Amino acid sequence: MGEGEGVGMWKSTAMALVLAAGASAAISRPITPDDFARLMTVSDPQVDPAGQWVAYTVTGTDSVADKIYSHIWMTSWDGARSVQLTSRAKESENTPRFSPDGKWLAFVSARGDDKSDDQLWLMDRGGGEGRPLAGIRGSVVDFTWSPDAKSIALIVQDPDPDEAANAAAQAVLPSPAKPGAAPEAPPTPQAAGTGKDKPPKPIVIDRFQFKQDIDGYLGRQRQRLFIYDIASAKARRATTGDFDETLPAWSPDGRQVAFVSKRAPDPDRTYDSNVYAVAVGAAPAEPLRLTTYAGDDNSADSGSPLAWSPDGREIAYLEGGPVKLIGYGVRKLAVVPVAGGVARVLTPTLDRNVSRPLWSADGRTIRVLVEDDETQRIAVVPAVGGAPKDLVGGWRKFSAPSAAPRGGLAVLLSTPNAPAEVYAVDSSGRQRQLSHQNDAWLKTVDLATTVRTSFRSKDGTEVHGFLITPAGASAGKRLPTILYPHGGPQSQVAAEFALNLQIFAGHGYAVVVPNFRGGTGRGEAYASAIYARWGTVDTEDNLAAVDDAVARGVADPDRLLVGGWSYGGISTNYLIASDRRFKAAVSGASISNLFAGYGTDHYVRDYEEELGRPWEKPDVWMKLSYPFFHNETIFTPTLFMAGDKDFNVPLLNSEQMYQALKSRGIDTGLIIYPGEFHGLKRPSFLKDRMVRWLGWYDSHLPK
Repeated sequence: MGEGEGVGMWKSTAMALVLAAGASAAISRPITPDDFARLMTVSDPQVDPAGQWVAYTVTGTDSVADKIYSHIWMTSWDGARSVQLTSRAKESENTPRFSPDGKWLAFVSARGDDKSDDQLWLMDRGGGEGRPLAGIRGSVVDFTWSPDAKSIALIVQDPDPDEAANAAAQAVLPSPAKPGAAPEAPPTPQAAGTGKDKPPKPIVIDRFQFKQDIDGYLGRQRQRLFIYDIASAKARRATTGDFDETLPAWSPDGRQVAFVSKRAPDPDRTYDSNVYAVAVGAAPAEPLRLTTYAGDDNSADSGSPLAWSPDGREIAYLEGGPVKLIGYGVRKLAVVPVAGGVARVLTPTLDRNVSRPLWSADGRTIRVLVEDDETQRIAVVPAVGGAPKDLVGGWRKFSAPSAAPRGGLAVLLSTPNAPAEVYAVDSSGRQRQLSHQNDAWLKTVDLATTVRTSFRSKDGTEVHGFLITPAGASAGKRLPTILYPHGGPQSQVAAEFALNLQIFAGHGYAVVVPNFRGGTGRGEAYASAIYARWGTVDTEDNLAAVDDAVARGVADPDRLLVGGWSYGGISTNYLIASDRRFKAAVSGASISNLFAGYGTDHYVRDYEEELGRPWEKPDVWMKLSYPFFHNETIFTPTLFMAGDKDFNVPLLNSEQMYQALKSRGIDTGLIIYPGEFHGLKRPSFLKDRMVRWLGWYDSHLPK
């Protein structure tokens, strides 16, 4: 069925809003921690060149192996057929990308690699099993096809220098250095030499930022741009220099590749990422710097690809907010001429984050995602500048757009009552669901009711949030209530499905989720209100959210609880040090003594920019560390949780707070998840965390 036909199949915006805001009728059972193993996570939709199929990744749980897995699926544009393309047991695949000629589907997988390096695989769309591409040394991080489908631009992590094969790799794939450059220090990853026959080697540190969550201790390995020729099965460096390179994007004529890099004398010390372009040739070339803004231009953290205009003259990208504001600043849509010249910001007055630019086929407009007050909508911006116009919005979250022919898009769409699925969006904004990975599961569970809230904080500031109540909860009956501050803090709780909140409600709790100051979605001033002032107005906003739930007749003031993860855990520590209304607290992956964070986590640049060096501004650091240094104000029974490999907010911070409360005889506990980073991955641990979280609350409520 062609795009724009079959109007009856398209869901109206009004109906989607009703489904998002209302609770379903009681069907079968509440959602429980066991549902971690039942929920399927859909991601990364990609439309094929003909606009007939959409490939995407589906992630689920293998409870027996206690692992998550991901496989690639494909659904026809009319939604009539769905095919699972990969299904190898105990192996995963991700990042599906169609070749421009439509003959191949490439993807990333560590299939059959004992070293767990991610390899690039190629699957013939005419049929047959995928095959790994030979001649690539190192782990594939990202890739994109050339317009003629004969080459692939790759971002490849340097291979482990301690492996014997590296010597041969260096001979084949040299890393050119500028004349007179100092030799590189030998990198030493934390996992080197841990086999049975090899003694462990010392970890040599010489970088300013020397650790990163998941990556561990950082050596001198880089993520570099390569060009892979499919016919010869050979990869060659595209650029000179010794820098990390990310987010490759081919020019429409196939002669250049744009990418993002921090090519400064010491990249660890700067936020100054810029957009570059390099000519594709037989030998590595010096790239041309296109942007000059001193801050963050389209950093890899934004997750937003670069976008060439159809005529190849400009590149659309994201210009970061003021350097001083780090993550509190607003990202704007900008374009820069490839031939050289001044960049233009197209959304100078839009006080909201934008992302994922996509040009129209005629080059007149650019579609972007706009993060706005608990939602994420799709808007259209004139390429010459001007006010954005909504293509599709509503109280829900759109994400991961992929361009389709005739002005359509494939996107992910989620609401508070529906996990993300792939949808088709036509040029007028109408939506139609394509994937149905969670439909059967949703028919077996009762969904909580989610409503929007608006209330005033202590200083009169208007704050927005969510109030979630169990399915079938009686009107007028007060409920035990959890205050759940979000992480970040530079993020927002959006109108999308959140399994943990559904589990809380399924257990009989109301849940209060405020979008407090410090978070995004309400503009730069709102986000930066807690700049170097953690635990101040954000704490007031969180408490005001509880007062609002009590005033609405939902929350029982004698059965209040609090808990969160990451900055949500930090907020929890500030809250229990400021207020004694909570019967119990759960603080996940948090910090209270900020002095302990410096040099032990991966936020050194952010610390020094926002707070200053601790020995130069100890008063600032001490003031923000009041939950630890004034823990005598804490009487709330508190359970601390953390992963022992977390370099984002390391375990030692939770250990300190546990020890402090234990020393004073306060009811406390500490749960450590072995081998886990900041975000838990092991399915049994995800379930265990929720079981213990609920158990801690249950055991401390009045009978």
